[in-house]
Amino acid sequence: MIASLRPLSALCLAGLLAACASSPSNNLGQLPRTPQASIEQMLQQAAESKPEQAALLRLSAADQAYKQKDMARAARILEQIDIASLQPAQQIFASTLKAELAMARKQPKSALQALQHPSLERLAELPVEQQIRTQLVRARALEADGQALAAARERVFIAPLLSGQTARDNHENIWALVSTLPAQTSAGADSDLAGWLELARVTKSSATLEQQQAAIDQWVAQNPQHPAAEQLPEALGKLRELASQPLNRVALLLPQEGQLASVARALRDGFLAAHYEAQQAGQNPPEIKLYDSARIGSLDAFYQQAQADGVQLVVGPLEKPLVKQLSDREQLPITTLALNYSDAGQEGPAQLFQFGLAAEDEAREVARRAWNDGMRRAVALVPRGEWGDRVLDAFRQNWQAQGGTLIAAERVDQPVELARQIAELFQLRESEARARRLQNTLGTSLDAQPARRQDVDFIFLAATPQQAQQIKPTLAFQYAGDVPVYATSHLFTGAHSQAQYQDLEGIRFCETPWLLDAHTPLRQQVSNQWPQAGGSLGRLYAMGVDAYRLAPRLGQLKALPDSRIDGLSGSLSLNATQRIERQLPWAEFRGGQVQRLPDSLN
Repeated sequence: MIASLRPLSALCLAGLLAACASSPSNNLGQLPRTPQASIEQMLQQAAESKPEQAALLRLSAADQAYKQKDMARAARILEQIDIASLQPAQQIFASTLKAELAMARKQPKSALQALQHPSLERLAELPVEQQIRTQLVRARALEADGQALAAARERVFIAPLLSGQTARDNHENIWALVSTLPAQTSAGADSDLAGWLELARVTKSSATLEQQQAAIDQWVAQNPQHPAAEQLPEALGKLRELASQPLNRVALLLPQEGQLASVARALRDGFLAAHYEAQQAGQNPPEIKLYDSARIGSLDAFYQQAQADGVQLVVGPLEKPLVKQLSDREQLPITTLALNYSDAGQEGPAQLFQFGLAAEDEAREVARRAWNDGMRRAVALVPRGEWGDRVLDAFRQNWQAQGGTLIAAERVDQPVELARQIAELFQLRESEARARRLQNTLGTSLDAQPARRQDVDFIFLAATPQQAQQIKPTLAFQYAGDVPVYATSHLFTGAHSQAQYQDLEGIRFCETPWLLDAHTPLRQQVSNQWPQAGGSLGRLYAMGVDAYRLAPRLGQLKALPDSRIDGLSGSLSLNATQRIERQLPWAEFRGGQVQRLPDSLN
């Protein structure tokens, strides 16, 4: 109640109520509408009105507060209304508004719960405007809750009722949703949704840009009446533009001498091996021109020479200082796929893409896999130093973003300190102290083993092979041998050493397909020529192969943000900062062997 406002006359009140309501049917009741009155006026009149009229006024006031983006006030007003006492139309309106407020608070589960009110069964009897409002917030809530298929189904269902910009936005949202779904997803009896899913499948299953465009054109010809055929999603329109610009010449910019020369050789050999494989398969691959980044005078001079040579895409450089220089520029004369990353948070020009074997990718992969396996509370063991800090930060951010708890972390340095650090992680010293106090109180010796803390679901481990071989036995010695361990690939050398693996028994780790799938034809060819590609250096050969396969598809990944390329260094996608991110398969040490694990559900 605002004291300074004078009560409206009875005639004004009648007009206000008429403006606040519409009546779809007698048994549904009146629908509130926002009138030409202030929130304060409506609330003042609600305080002086009969219950049914007061409810309509408060619903209108809450809706107006929501539209003015005063979410807190809208929620307070809505809390004053007894939804159970309302008529069905008003219950639907209130439930929809409650869901919209929950979405504003980023609480999709609360939004979906609000939309389960029994009155929603009669939504189809209400005016189209209300149906659209309710179903769109339901679609947004389903998407935010990770139910992409259900969200797409909701948007496909509501699409015929929409027009103008709302229809265009919904069209693009449907495509964004179906693009994230696995290829085998079923639409059931919904033919429109089935068409969307099939379009997404053929788009993602094509290897080259030309094959992809041909598959899209064929789908359109077979489904001319489908909404997506009548108006292709914007991303697919961009792909058509890309298909008309074939890639004919690529520069590979790597150092041929210096500290990074051996790394560069592995990347180069993997890159060229993929090129020769494409030639043997009858494809028409681009010409590759090699440049020595250790001998270029400046990046400007290099790009001038590359342009003169007709280069359309640059792969490289590898050296981090050069990548940082590129990131500092507003634009580049040629699209470039750098083979390293600039500093975190440093945004580069639109023409710069970045790809590398980032340890942070693997930390994120551990967080994803452990969460999908049902883990919720973690402790961490990482190496002391800048590298360990980066890996731990990446794990912490992703783990906590999913809802996980990081209880504690220790940084491993000196082997002699390892037992103490693990004891502190699991609070064994406190257990031992409790046992001594009890022994002193009773005045007699006790035969009691220390008890570790029981609130740890798993250990996140980033460690070298030598560190890992010490850590696993130490865990057993410190009464924590039964705690699952999820590790990055850094503990795996790629060698076949049964004795070495005995000390790693039970550890789960992510790894490149290159090292886990030794029978891949290209892996076998490369390893026969360069035996070192079968060991830890194999990750670099795999990265070289994937750099070659990424080169002509950067535009595709940018146009289709949810698409992936199944590479030999991982499943590759492009994030919002144009950095390639990897998801990796998983394995476990069992009985001195490396056993591949099935993919998790997500």
